[in-house]
Amino acid sequence: MIDSNSFLSIRAQCNLLSVNRSTLFYKGVCSSEESLLANVLFDIWQEMPFYGYRRLTAELQHRGYDINHKRVQRIMKDMHIAALYPKKKTTIVNISHKKYPYLLTGLTIDRPNQVWVTDITYIKLFQGFVYLVALMDLYSRYILSWRLSSTMEASFCLEMLQEGLNIYPAPWIINTDQGVQFTSQAWIDCVEAASIKVSMDGKGRWADNVHIERFWRTIKYEHIFLQDLKTLKEARESIRQFMVIYNTVRLHQSLGYKTPWSVYQSKGQ
Repeated sequence: MIDSNSFLSIRAQCNLLSVNRSTLFYKGVCSSEESLLANVLFDIWQEMPFYGYRRLTAELQHRGYDINHKRVQRIMKDMHIAALYPKKKTTIVNISHKKYPYLLTGLTIDRPNQVWVTDITYIKLFQGFVYLVALMDLYSRYILSWRLSSTMEASFCLEMLQEGLNIYPAPWIINTDQGVQFTSQAWIDCVEAASIKVSMDGKGRWADNVHIERFWRTIKYEHIFLQDLKTLKEARESIRQFMVIYNTVRLHQSLGYKTPWSVYQSKGQ
C-alpha cells in the first residue's frame, strides 16, 4: 500500500525539476486576433524579409496594432521565420529545376482563358499551418480551381490544375512563381501536354503576379481573419463558401462593379 504522505507536493516537484509552476497549468489559446497578427506579420516579412523582430514590431505599431517585441518574437518563433533566413515560406526554389521567362510584360489581356495565374499562400490555424493554392483567370479574376493542403507537396497543386483543365478551356499562358511545385517536371509536363505556354515570375518579383497577391489579401482580410478556424476540415468548408461569394456575389471595382463570374462568362466561356 502506498502512503499518500510520501508524495511530493506540486511546489516540491517543480522545484526539483526546475519547472515554473505557472507552466504546469497553462493552456495555449489561439484566437482570431492572434491569427490576424500572424498573417499580417507574415505579409510584412514577405515584402521585407530582412526585417527582424524590432522593425517588424515597429511596422505593426505604425499600422495601428498594439503589440510589443516579445509577442512578435513569439509569433516569429511559432512560424519559424527570421530576418534574412526564411524557414516558413511558400516559395521554395530548386536551383536544379529549369526556369522559364516571364511572358506577360507588355501583353494586353483582353479575354478569358488567355492567361491563368496561380500561387500558394499559407493560413495559420489552431493546429498549425495549412497551404492554399488557387488558379485564377487573369482577365476576369475568376477563381477556376483551388486546393487546401497540410503540406507543400506538388500533388495538391497538380490536382488543382487538372481540375481546372477538366472544366474550362485551356489558356494560352499559365504564370507562376519559381517555387518547386511549379518548376517540377510533373507540373511542366501537365502544362505542356495541354499546349499551354509556361511563364514564371522573375526571382523575388512578387509584383509579376500581383493580381493573385491581391486575392490573397482579399480572402485573408475579408474572410479568414474574421473566422476562428481550427482544423483543416473547417478551413476547407469555410474557404469553399467564400470562393462562391467571391466568384458570383462580391462586386469588383476593377471589373466595373461586376462579379468575376459575370465577366468570365460574358464572352461565351
